[in-house]
Amino acid sequence: MPRRKVSVIGAGQVGATTAFLLAGGGVADVTMIDVTEGLPQGKALDMMHARMVRRFSSTISGTNDYAGIEGSDVIVVTAGLPRKPGMSRDDLLAANAEIVRSVAVEVVSVSPEAVLLCVTNPLDVMTYLAWKASGLPSSRVLGMGGVLDSARFAHAVAEETGADVDEVDALVIGAHGDAMVPLPRHSTVAGKPLTDLLAPERIKALVERTVRGGIEVVSLLKTGSAFYAPAASIVTMVEAVLGDTGAVLPSCVYLDGQYGIHDTYISVPAVLGREGVVGVVEIELDDVEAAALRASAATVAESIAAAQI
Repeated sequence: MPRRKVSVIGAGQVGATTAFLLAGGGVADVTMIDVTEGLPQGKALDMMHARMVRRFSSTISGTNDYAGIEGSDVIVVTAGLPRKPGMSRDDLLAANAEIVRSVAVEVVSVSPEAVLLCVTNPLDVMTYLAWKASGLPSSRVLGMGGVLDSARFAHAVAEETGADVDEVDALVIGAHGDAMVPLPRHSTVAGKPLTDLLAPERIKALVERTVRGGIEVVSLLKTGSAFYAPAASIVTMVEAVLGDTGAVLPSCVYLDGQYGIHDTYISVPAVLGREGVVGVVEIELDDVEAAALRASAATVAESIAAAQI
């Protein structure tokens, strides 16, 4: 039986880390593709050397030719310009729109049956663009945003409460950016809602830190942006798809009526499986949470219009 194959478009920090985690964890064989000659090949060779040390059997290859991704089960799109200090995700819109549009067309021409996972920022708009450009069913195009944002929220909660991270279950929905919607009522420590454990002002501070989580990393790095946590989030989603697990993960998915939102990609809890998005889970939101989610979706819709998609 042929081994599962994941192709990663873009061999930068996020793409390469994703490839190494996927192969090292035995999730799939991985092909990296990048426009820079030698970059994906060199990183792939380095990872293959590591394979001998860590004793994993999955293979990693690098190429500059889209023909190399033929037969992919999942294609992860990380290609695009990274965010720099002082740059918002929306600043990346014009720069990355053409890259993602071109990539979506290319990958579908080679692997039309693959599930497409978009990572390029601004995430929600780029995922919508990838769906439109690819011509794939919306169920087979999704984005990584909610898993990462929820992980950042969980980290902030764990630090604040002193709880082990295994005891923390945090949830963030909405756009991947300043308009994200952390949900303290739906986030728990040892099964207890965060709203029962912390004062409102402390929760507000944790929410603000979560929203600025990516910016905090960028500010510390000075050059470049986060890649370890994004890569780990990608791998978690890929595992759910390849394993057909039915895991419920906050994912950037197409909404057409759910939560009262239409024709927009945005992160909400979704059931993931072999065909991509199996279903959308509509959790109970109070009036404030629902209004925040709709406002978040409106920012995505505005950016989609600005991109002339």
